[in-house]
Amino acid sequence: MSRGGARKDTDEPERRCLATGETGPKGGLIRFVVGPGDIAVPDLAEKLPGRGMWVSADRAALDLAVKKKLFSRAAKRQVRPPEDLVRLVEDGLADRLVKLIALARKAGGAVAGYEKVKAWLETGEAVLLLQASDGSERGKTKLRPPGGPETLITVLSGTELGLAFGRENVVHGALAAGGLAHRVVEEASRLAGLRPRDEGNSALGKD
Repeated sequence: MSRGGARKDTDEPERRCLATGETGPKGGLIRFVVGPGDIAVPDLAEKLPGRGMWVSADRAALDLAVKKKLFSRAAKRQVRPPEDLVRLVEDGLADRLVKLIALARKAGGAVAGYEKVKAWLETGEAVLLLQASDGSERGKTKLRPPGGPETLITVLSGTELGLAFGRENVVHGALAAGGLAHRVVEEASRLAGLRPRDEGNSALGKD
């Protein structure tokens, strides 16, 4: 895994983090562009026009980029980061992850609830186990990820998982194989780098 928690893929284009100087697959970094008013705008979907500035999906790296005014250095002009940059990026990544899981659910590729998730795990239909970061540890240990720690995602809260499944609160969820599962893994990896460990962040095998 790369610094931000994303899986390394030899076929994936690499980018250099302006904070750490390290080069790695762009799936583990956050792209920024200079927006209106010379503000550094996070481009989470990587679709905004302009020259990209890349920072590892890591709280410390983003803090350093702000502290050392590295966006200005990279752009070779005065560029201001938005207020509370780390929280802005974290919220954006969480929103993207929730929406991806919701899309999988609507397509029949995701289920929630202990019994349904257990059934999917037993039949081998589940390729990813989702568990709320703030859920009961005792309850969560009753289910095992289908492919070991790398197939367990615990970076979202019960409320956030609830949004994905159209419920008030969800502790257990599962995803079936498919393109959305890969994207969920990538977004969860990036979000894991932004969330403090004391929030229960153990996404994709992180303890």
